[in-house]
Amino acid sequence: MSAAQSSASRRQVLARTGALGAGVVFAGSISEIFAGTTATAHAWGGKAGYGPLVPDPDELLDLPKGFRYTVLSREGGQLRSGQGKVPSHADGMAAFPGRRRGRTHLVRNHENRVDAAIRVPAVEGLTYDPHGLGGCTALELDARDNRVLSERVAIAGTAVNCAGGPTPWRTWLTCEETEDKAGTDGYTKDHGFIFEVDPYDPRRTGAVPLTAMGRFQHEAIAVDPRRGVVYETEDAFEKPFGLFYRFLPKKPLSGRGSLRAGGRLEAMRVPGVPDLSVVQETGTVFDGIEWVPVPDPLARETGIRFQDFGPKGITHGQKLEGCYWGGRCVYFVSSFARRAEGSAADHFGQVWRYDPERRRLTLVVVFGPDTDLQLPGESPDNITLAPGGGLMVCEDGEGAQHVFGLSRSGRVYAVARGRQNIGTPGKPAWGEFAGVTFAPDGRTMFVNCYEPGTTFAITGPWR
Repeated sequence: MSAAQSSASRRQVLARTGALGAGVVFAGSISEIFAGTTATAHAWGGKAGYGPLVPDPDELLDLPKGFRYTVLSREGGQLRSGQGKVPSHADGMAAFPGRRRGRTHLVRNHENRVDAAIRVPAVEGLTYDPHGLGGCTALELDARDNRVLSERVAIAGTAVNCAGGPTPWRTWLTCEETEDKAGTDGYTKDHGFIFEVDPYDPRRTGAVPLTAMGRFQHEAIAVDPRRGVVYETEDAFEKPFGLFYRFLPKKPLSGRGSLRAGGRLEAMRVPGVPDLSVVQETGTVFDGIEWVPVPDPLARETGIRFQDFGPKGITHGQKLEGCYWGGRCVYFVSSFARRAEGSAADHFGQVWRYDPERRRLTLVVVFGPDTDLQLPGESPDNITLAPGGGLMVCEDGEGAQHVFGLSRSGRVYAVARGRQNIGTPGKPAWGEFAGVTFAPDGRTMFVNCYEPGTTFAITGPWR
């Protein structure tokens, strides 16, 4: 989500509590969050970082020595399809292998609300609600130098397309981070859904909401590649905050369009734990995790997180964002929790692991609060596992904005720093990063700057 949606930055919270300058602290097994990476990644060892960032004379993107960037696309430019302008607010993104050798396809979200400067152009056959300004665009890049071969609308008429996730059958599930209904802000249809996008030919998926997967403030998804279960996070901004969901498709792992057949949506209940923020000790294990059917997935009258899940209730968590599959488990992130905003306890980030076979939930990592603010790492948002074994995280907060890496040994290092000043010379400000992802061959990292919307391809000595 946009940094503007957070009521207080982590820097502000730390300043109030006095927890400044004590070094980056992680409790728990950092190597845990790299589960499921390749043998090469496991052999990658303890080296962390690529050296200091070199100031960019063009003031777009600072990178380590030996790296270079290419601007693939910028907000306000013309889409190569001729369908209109490149939309605002580039956000979540994924890269897919091209059908021709070496080519790459990107699908890029646009987290546009009703006040967005440049909408995703409405295109016949690809538009859900003409009054929705969000959606996705798709780019095809050549094999040699990431030259843009095509750029077009992939879905339009949606709203607040924040994150999502890829499927095993090489499509993108784009998630609306809103619960606005028809009649709100001019919308003609209900919003808060997941939509499937084909990166190769978007007209094969169109603009069809996957209603059985729930209507709520979606953030990200991860698909179990063996069972086809889809896990979903909810980034609700106000108490009682979001839930962690699983969707059991009627036609699991059946390819493009199969999720339209429907299925069952359930929410996670941790017995005796109504709020995940109270769990502070890494290694804490909960067995016998329960999955409770959602009474009304469409939230016709009441938002899902407010619905009646029975006398045992349901388990909530503030800022449930990143979600990915590793090894035989699904991992999800709570970016922070604040008692001042309604959580039962404070923390500066949790990583949870759910093992479906054992029905076991484990708190594997806790971040902070003793954080050196001179290092990158405020309000981590989008996350990806790098082919070489690192974890790449987009920063979304106040001040300078970075893409930073986290090594298996727990070291934090800067990979990129945004230099596009969206403030003033006297009071500079920088747009957050989003959508970090790697090309299938691992030789290029792609990332978006949210404002002004800019998509970069970064090449260099990745390891």
